[in-house]
Amino acid sequence: MSKTVGIVGLGIMGGAIALNLIERGWTVVGFDLSSDRCGDVARAGGLIASSVSDLSLKAPLILVSLPTPVAAHAVANEISRSRVSQRIVIELSTFSIPDKMRFEEIVSEGGHVALDCPLSGTGAQAKNRDLVVYASGSSEAIEQCSPLFADFAKQSASLGRYGNGSRMKFVANLLVAIHNVAAGEAMALAIKAGLDRDQVVALIGPGAGGSRMFQMRAPMMAKEKFEPATMRIATWRKDMKIIREFAEELLCPVPLFDTTEPIYERAFDQGFGDLDTASVFMIMKEMAGLTEKNPAGPV
Repeated sequence: MSKTVGIVGLGIMGGAIALNLIERGWTVVGFDLSSDRCGDVARAGGLIASSVSDLSLKAPLILVSLPTPVAAHAVANEISRSRVSQRIVIELSTFSIPDKMRFEEIVSEGGHVALDCPLSGTGAQAKNRDLVVYASGSSEAIEQCSPLFADFAKQSASLGRYGNGSRMKFVANLLVAIHNVAAGEAMALAIKAGLDRDQVVALIGPGAGGSRMFQMRAPMMAKEKFEPATMRIATWRKDMKIIREFAEELLCPVPLFDTTEPIYERAFDQGFGDLDTASVFMIMKEMAGLTEKNPAGPV
């Protein structure tokens, strides 16, 4: 198989994937509306396409990592109209099932194969190839993409019919939402109890009460440093809405998830929208009465 891949969208996730693939010997053809993002990939040895159509001409495999369904559908239309031989078009983002199905429809109309392959992991994890690919769609196409997935992720799985990748991602994101707020609540309790922040991070994370989110986000909470963001509060609200609609459609109660939504909304309302989701700690800290005049509870 040709080790040439196109990547449309060179943001936090797509940019990190591009750099990892270049490092692993892939010819990466990138496209992004941001000249700065294109410059980063070009300096690392990637090629920059002049358009999505130009990228489609040069790459048999195409990764699409974009922030909105509107942008993804526009790219799908351009690929479909490009009049090139069959391409495998791999959509990586977290969108609703109807938006994913529309993406597949557009790509299929152009004679190409669409895969629904959302990623489990943050931008920081993407840099370290610490991602899981939830691949769904044609099993033959997924098999062809296995070497590609192996060079930017630690694990991939073929989950059956197109759309199952997104369904799996919604379940994963539900847990992320809960564990992230739980980490903030635990850190606030520990600080109020007079415990050393760094010791809490070092000892709770590896223990039975730890979680992947605690290990990733508690260090940010301990330092109260939420930039650069691996997932912005503003972006996360979109993912939360998708989970909510998914659960409601299935008539499945999600009471723990329900309790987290007001925390994220409060963080957004207080101006933390562009900060990492770890900033929910500031809401838990405020609720615990950990003000500047009362920085900690009893020692």
